[in-house]
Amino acid sequence: MVVGPDGEVIGSVSGGCVEAAVYELSQAAAASGTPSLVRYGVSNDDPYAPALTCGGSLEIFASRVNAETFPRLDEVAREVDAGRPVAVATIVEHPNAALVGRRMIVRPEHPGTPISPEAANAGSSASELGRIAYSVTADARGLLAAGHSDCLSYGAMGERLGEDMRVFVQSFAPPPRMLVFGAIDYAGAVARMGNFLGYRVTVCDARPLFATPDRFPGADEVIMDWPHRYLDRQARAGKLDSRTVVCVLTHDPKFDVPVLSLALRLPQLGYVGAMGSRQTHLERLERLRAAGLTDRELSRLCSPIGLDLGGRTPEETAVSIAAEIITIRSGGSAARLRDLDQPIHFPAGRYVADKR
Repeated sequence: MVVGPDGEVIGSVSGGCVEAAVYELSQAAAASGTPSLVRYGVSNDDPYAPALTCGGSLEIFASRVNAETFPRLDEVAREVDAGRPVAVATIVEHPNAALVGRRMIVRPEHPGTPISPEAANAGSSASELGRIAYSVTADARGLLAAGHSDCLSYGAMGERLGEDMRVFVQSFAPPPRMLVFGAIDYAGAVARMGNFLGYRVTVCDARPLFATPDRFPGADEVIMDWPHRYLDRQARAGKLDSRTVVCVLTHDPKFDVPVLSLALRLPQLGYVGAMGSRQTHLERLERLRAAGLTDRELSRLCSPIGLDLGGRTPEETAVSIAAEIITIRSGGSAARLRDLDQPIHFPAGRYVADKR
């Protein structure tokens, strides 16, 4: 949420529950230059206190942003506009108040920059700042690779064990990719659903009659090529990561066996699913084993693709596939919320770790 110099507001943080209080907090931080970290939750003592009616809690960090406090903001904006991954790490809590609000920019391929030019005169030595930057850079790169943002805790000098310093890492990663192999009617619905979920969608098929952009307006690109050849080129070019999902919808052995043989051996892919009946699935497994795939590699295959939602139409099937992708990505159970006794939302990346 941005509060401009003339009082204008862009964005929001809570959908309206504490917006007025955050607006005042932001104006105070901009005027004084002193960052603030405030927690909002349910207030039983003061009926006039800003609170979240949903019963949850929310932490807001407000700080002044200008050429002095964030001199490299334009650099971050250029990276985001160009589609290059970049993260901004901001110290939101520290025993040394002079370090609160200091930022560093983290890229996948370059070491982290110093917290800021001003931090060198903030009462900590260069070596201490270097230790903080080292710890934050390593963790921020992990979050950036996964496309996640999170608030991390350290000791005051960046020690792995400690709670004295908290750093918010905001990742600006390019959209994750969805590769849909097989230009059939179901692919159109899956492409629209993938686009809706924020994926950059590619539909690929070797048949020129079907692989046409007009048939798939929901896709960002339509490629006419053999699926396994296209996937191999993308892997060699480093354009696949742990957020990439692959949906094989051809249920034709001459297409799906070569591309699945490759996809299931690419450890970086986050999801590999294949459409087909139970019988098609069993025959496909036999062909994949004959192609040399191990049981461990085959265990990564989501086939038949999707969750059991009872859907029949291409659109309902696309919802089923999307639900399975979200479940695997988040580590959810796919159970009905009314039947569970646990928090509805989990911090990004933590639920899977907790379940393991």
